[in-house]
Amino acid sequence: MHIADVTMFHAPASGGVRTYLQAKHRVFSRYPGVRTSLLVPGAERDSLGDQHTLPAFRLPLGQGYRFPLRAAPWRDALIGLRPDLIEAGDPYVTAWAALEAGQRLGIPVVGFYHSDLPRLMGDRFGRHVSRRLIRYLTNLYRQFDSVLAPCQVMADRLREWGVEHVRVQPLGVDVNHFHPSQYDADFRASMGIPPHKKLLIFVGRYSREKNIDVLLATMRRLGDDYHLLLMGPGMPHQVPTNVTVVDRCCGAHEVTKALASSDALLHAGTRETFGLIAQEAMACGTPVVAARAGALAENVPLGAGILCRPLDPAAMAEACDALFSNDIAASGRYARRHVERYANWDSVMHSLLAHYETLTDIAMPHALLQPR
Repeated sequence: MHIADVTMFHAPASGGVRTYLQAKHRVFSRYPGVRTSLLVPGAERDSLGDQHTLPAFRLPLGQGYRFPLRAAPWRDALIGLRPDLIEAGDPYVTAWAALEAGQRLGIPVVGFYHSDLPRLMGDRFGRHVSRRLIRYLTNLYRQFDSVLAPCQVMADRLREWGVEHVRVQPLGVDVNHFHPSQYDADFRASMGIPPHKKLLIFVGRYSREKNIDVLLATMRRLGDDYHLLLMGPGMPHQVPTNVTVVDRCCGAHEVTKALASSDALLHAGTRETFGLIAQEAMACGTPVVAARAGALAENVPLGAGILCRPLDPAAMAEACDALFSNDIAASGRYARRHVERYANWDSVMHSLLAHYETLTDIAMPHALLQPR
């Protein structure tokens, strides 16, 4: 089976979508008879192995993202790859190109609804924009043979709009990379953080929906016993004295060490569609304090952390105190076991490949077995 992925959500600073695509290629490469190709925007037309780029307009202030303007080159490139199935990872030009290529080739096309666009844009520009986006997305996703959503909340929204053939397809975590063994006893000293502090961490890009202001207000309430490490591009520098900022893109090894060396992840996001950083923290044996909203409410189980009222610094501070008043090490161990069982990439991709098989009618006996 040859699977072609196409998306504009692929840039040096991109997060969950790129992680998902890299994991797909890595896991499926271990299955005999399965091949993956990736078509993404770049500065020029190029091919390197199974990754292909087409030139696209670079978005100003877009953290390296590029936006295709014409569907035809993308349609033709997909047709030239001659896959057995296409998956579109964004709702823009490449999605329409994927649908047209699928029709020309007579193959199924899957749409992955990674981002809750109407809510994100509605927060910024109002209900009118949100309603227009819902109409646009409903028209688009009704045309796919299957629609994937990373959490139940997103799947339910698609069904409410009248989109059929929706399947919850959670993302996963590299449980070998994100591991408690990455703990570094010298990490706090290297960051100038006293060893006796209760160390909280948040990793991600700065954006409105992450509600970083709620984290900062929470730290003002928690006071000197706690310290927060904020890691990611665009983070504010006007912060309380018990907050340390690393304002840049951080490498995977650096993030893993930071997560494994912290006491808990603090996450105030209310628009998360999966909350990948929470799963990565849990894989490191680090429990989570998060807003009871979006995918975080689904993916942070009781015992692996504490959920609190959204957008409420007082409630978040109380949740932190409650977490540390109990056996936080036991919470971390439970969090690790939960991710190993439900969110490791091998099992996630095994399930996804079985779904692809039902769409393509390609018999693959090995798909019934876990990869070696």
